[in-house]
Amino acid sequence: MPSDFNKKVYILPKLQKGNYNTLMKLISPKLSDPALFRLHVLTHYYKHGYKSSIDAFDVKKSTLYDWKRIFELSGKRPVSVVPRSTRPHSTRMMVTDGRLVEFIKQMRKEYGNIGQNMIKPFLDLYAKKLGIPTIGLTTIAKVIKRRRLTFESKVYVKRKFKFKKLRTRRSPKVTSPGFTQMDSIVVYINKEKHLFMSVMDIYTKYALVECVSGLSSLTAKKVFIKFKDLSPTPISIVQTDNGSEFLGSFHQETEKLGIRHQFIYPRLVKVNSFIERFNRTIQEEFILRNDDIYYNIDSFKNKLTRYLIWYNYQRPHSSLKYVSPMQFINTLIPKSG
Repeated sequence: MPSDFNKKVYILPKLQKGNYNTLMKLISPKLSDPALFRLHVLTHYYKHGYKSSIDAFDVKKSTLYDWKRIFELSGKRPVSVVPRSTRPHSTRMMVTDGRLVEFIKQMRKEYGNIGQNMIKPFLDLYAKKLGIPTIGLTTIAKVIKRRRLTFESKVYVKRKFKFKKLRTRRSPKVTSPGFTQMDSIVVYINKEKHLFMSVMDIYTKYALVECVSGLSSLTAKKVFIKFKDLSPTPISIVQTDNGSEFLGSFHQETEKLGIRHQFIYPRLVKVNSFIERFNRTIQEEFILRNDDIYYNIDSFKNKLTRYLIWYNYQRPHSSLKYVSPMQFINTLIPKSG
């Protein structure tokens, strides 16, 4: 019994690895497929000759005979007329100065898996010092990917309690310095509990982190006073969650200083998203990357101080258009004369 549609039988070639395009062109049912067109031209040629084929299909005589030669050498297999790849055998190779590659490698080893936007300012200065042309952001990204300059995988910290991610319906919209967020950090490393307190001006991104022995209101007060003394801009508001460390002595100190202490709603800790993002950054870029936290806590604290100096004075921030907090603060100061 005849079929109600025409069936096409193809003799499949032995395809090399990655020759997916050839296979797709071969099994395509469209009449506009180049292989079907070439077969149609050759069929017409065998029946009516080359002059009729050239006039009917507007192909050159040399092209027609090229198709004919390939078709007949293959034993008239349909797959032989499938267009071959026209990709050049030799393509342009990206050549990057080895000194720049090594600089990128050392930056990512020392400061973690920082991206091309943060590496670029330091790389430009290094290239200028060497007297060689620098490279762009895309090239830096290619160097990182192709040379596999990712030395650390994501570190998943097992916490004793599961903290909900902080989200906000109405994120604070600030247009000047003074709005500060404060939070505590609890990190479990090898079943050991490590405590930190962090403070940040959400407009300038100037921040402080202290390694503490306990989460008491007196400790929170000391950390806040230290941040107030170090901050180049005055503080008008401090926003915290409802933890007990932000009551008692801490709250009394804010009232004494005339600084408004603003709490967030229970289970609605959305407006603290800025400090929570900073907490993640300080863990990924510093805390979880330093073994001194196990062996020498004093050395760890000294390194933390040096990191914060780099963070506030040199590290580019994407939210500040890739300048450091102090560089951003300096742009806010009116120039005299």
